[in-house]
Amino acid sequence: MSSVPTATVSRLVTYLRILTQLEAQGVKKTSSEHLADEAQVSAFQVRKDLAYFGRFGTRGAGYTVPTLRRELRRILGLTRPWSAAIVGVGRLGEAILHYPNFSDYDFVLKGAFDIDPNKVGFELGGVKIDHIDELPRVVREKGIDIGFITVPQTAAQGAADALVRAGVRGILNFAPTIIDVPKEVHVEPVDFLAGLKRLSFYILNPQLREELV
Repeated sequence: MSSVPTATVSRLVTYLRILTQLEAQGVKKTSSEHLADEAQVSAFQVRKDLAYFGRFGTRGAGYTVPTLRRELRRILGLTRPWSAAIVGVGRLGEAILHYPNFSDYDFVLKGAFDIDPNKVGFELGGVKIDHIDELPRVVREKGIDIGFITVPQTAAQGAADALVRAGVRGILNFAPTIIDVPKEVHVEPVDFLAGLKRLSFYILNPQLREELV
């Protein structure tokens, strides 16, 4: 398989959401045109994105919704549960721990870590908060796959280093800073301020919005 653009992977997530909604509505067949309309891209882009992974539809007949949904779940690695842990139990960390629907998306929160003695030892959302020094043990015992970094900006690199040392190979970084990790570790940044800045640019410059291809 050739290298897959990050934007393509992001669109696959969108296509999966659309297919999940269609299946819940009892829709059995769809087309690249319909997926394109819902995802706000072109039908050519839908076909191009799917072509990285094989052939899933029939010319003139479109896609079978349950089949394509199942294939996208397989491609995205969603055919197994993923265990996650949070580093930093401030307001954002607490909000994530209380999020009720993780299990619906094959992600299970199994650990939480902080350095505040007023938090360590307590439970939130059914998850015990351990001291950050316990990270290697908990990662090993509970098979943690993914780490969420929800610490202040100045502590983000230290949190990332601790996760890497513990063997975690996927990090969702909510801290508004770039973290340095080995090449075998993948980091996904979540920066809502960056999104707001992009919004302000495109609101002021609608003619410069990237054309759909």
